[in-house]
Amino acid sequence: MATGDSSRSQVTPYLIYLVFIVTLGPLQFGYHLAELNAPQAVVTCEKKSIHGSSAGLNGLPQCIPMNPSQFGLVSSIYTLGGLLGALLAGPVSTKYGRRIALLTTTVFFVLGPVAETLAPAIPILALGRFLSGIGSGAAIVVGPIYVSEIALPESRGFFGAFTQVMTNVGILLTQGLGYFWSHDSFWRLILGLAGIIGALELLGLVMVPESPTWLAEHHSVSQARRVLQRIRGKDADIEAETQTWRTSGAPEEESLLAPAAGDLPSKQEPVTIMQAIRDPFYRPAIIAVVGVMIAQQLTGINSIIMYSVSLLQTILPTTAALLTVLISAINLVMTLACSPLPDRIGRKTCLLLSIGGMGTSSILLALGIYFNQKIASAIAALLFVACFAVGLGPVPFILASELVGPEAVGAAQSWALAANWTATFVVAQFFPVLNDALGGRGKVYWVFAAMAGLLGTFIYRWVPETKGKANADEVWGRVDRRQD
Repeated sequence: MATGDSSRSQVTPYLIYLVFIVTLGPLQFGYHLAELNAPQAVVTCEKKSIHGSSAGLNGLPQCIPMNPSQFGLVSSIYTLGGLLGALLAGPVSTKYGRRIALLTTTVFFVLGPVAETLAPAIPILALGRFLSGIGSGAAIVVGPIYVSEIALPESRGFFGAFTQVMTNVGILLTQGLGYFWSHDSFWRLILGLAGIIGALELLGLVMVPESPTWLAEHHSVSQARRVLQRIRGKDADIEAETQTWRTSGAPEEESLLAPAAGDLPSKQEPVTIMQAIRDPFYRPAIIAVVGVMIAQQLTGINSIIMYSVSLLQTILPTTAALLTVLISAINLVMTLACSPLPDRIGRKTCLLLSIGGMGTSSILLALGIYFNQKIASAIAALLFVACFAVGLGPVPFILASELVGPEAVGAAQSWALAANWTATFVVAQFFPVLNDALGGRGKVYWVFAAMAGLLGTFIYRWVPETKGKANADEVWGRVDRRQD
């Protein structure tokens, strides 16, 4: 990884470690999102291969009888927990630091799976899903902020994409386990494995420092420099990065390490969620990130992630579960392959290509299912998730930290993820209802195609390009009002 210029910042093993540990949170988000897809029939006692046994692992019920509405509640309550976690995580990470927020978040990744795994009845299973949702909602807020603040400035898009990459790893892991363990009481092991991952993440966070950007914003400039130097390597030149920090009133012993006092913008108190939406200075960014997050969900990706087995079983009765695993694998591979694109062709271009491809794939999927064309339906489903990976998957998690300054990034991310979780709940709860109301046969994908057209127009007209821009003021073409 070294080059002839030893002073140039490099991707160090420590940076890779930090990104990996922090993105275990998004992995858990994807894992819990899809964990009930494959074993649904076994969990609800509908599958006859349960062998009629009345007891499973450690004396727990082998399954939990649920009707469709009860199972829908258990599935969607995860999104309500996610909404709560997203709303709380932004203010906590802004006031107390990213590291404290990450540690607190991980506790829920242990408690939730324990409750799910040991659940004897619906209320405990729902409680576990709710707790896991709180952790997931918070992780998807704090994780991308932290990764953006430690990533190399020229590679923030690439590293930011790993939020979605790890989300897809989680989805693929749980879909793969579901394919093999959706029998007897083994579905409990699928849920329990998430708790083990959570415990490992908690241990890994011991070596994760506070974000240098947050430290600088909160008057610890010398400590921020030490942390950044460790992340970049002992011989790396970090002066250019430290010049972008928004610091103020640094203690005297730190002032020699910081830029000249006259060059420092005055520090602003952390912006609250309500201040962000009320203030015209931040409102355009909030509208942009909320719109993009809604677009990510209302174009239909979770209809595939959460309901693909039941959706495709009508035309692919023997291969629907295996196709779901393949879809998850394609999603992961495409996300990895496309991760350099936001830094090369721009965030907005990736979003427009993605939503255009998803809209087209929705039309193909609607036609394939309606006319019972198995191969066409399978290809359309694969194209759908591949197009999602180009832009709508990774880019929304990058934007919040690029459209506002550090003082408002927590609020912006909370607004973005609150919108995302609300839209996820709408899809999770009402997709089966809407599908049935339209008579099935893929007609619901005409709705998703129309949403892609509508939301694509919004992105084209409202969302600015952030590629190559040093800060939010440059993105919006304005002067930092704190310098007035």
